Amino acid sequence: MDKFTRFTGIVAPLDRANVDTDLIIPKQFLKSIKRTGFGPNLFDELRYLDEGQPGQDCSGRPLNSEFVLNQPRYQGAQILLTRRNFGCGSSREHAPWALTDYGFKSILAPSFADIFFNNCFKNGLLPVVLDEKIIDNLFAEVKAADGYALTVDLDRQRIIKPDGSEIAFDVDSFRKHCLLEGLDDIGLTLQDADAIKAYEAKRRQQAPWLFDAIH
Repeated sequence: MDKFTRFTGIVAPLDRANVDTDLIIPKQFLKSIKRTGFGPNLFDELRYLDEGQPGQDCSGRPLNSEFVLNQPRYQGAQILLTRRNFGCGSSREHAPWALTDYGFKSILAPSFADIFFNNCFKNGLLPVVLDEKIIDNLFAEVKAADGYALTVDLDRQRIIKPDGSEIAFDVDSFRKHCLLEGLDDIGLTLQDADAIKAYEAKRRQQAPWLFDAIH
């Protein structure tokens, strides 16, 4: 997992509450367990006018011109601004996979579904919970200015607006550490690789019969 660094990104406003994971990445795309390749099908039912299928070339599909991610002013967006209870529904980890594969690095919302919230951190995506009034103000500012961009500084736990004003946000210290260091569950485990190897060597001596089938 890449380290999460301070970045400045265009904000895309998705002005709807209770966005579930099936809307983020529809069920037909869950057959793959690779973490990549889901970006073209992010919000598939909203982005396109036809029904998408796994492995389909999306370049020629008819676009919904009214959907935010299809509008020129939001191309290349890395921050998603949305409403309460984002990521509800099923627990599919494909949802943060699709968001990160598209290019999003952070999501700003008043609240998130718990499982989706946890999955974001495990996949290098920063979910930021902000007061609903702050979210309302950001929606107004984004819609009023083309190319509206925010700077996300995870180390300082600050969001910097174009005028230089800052919005503080809370984040669990352990999750913050993992994002800053680029550590997912596997990366955390590999930090103790030497200790794991030493333990396995000791167990092999203590109970060699347990390792007879291992080559």
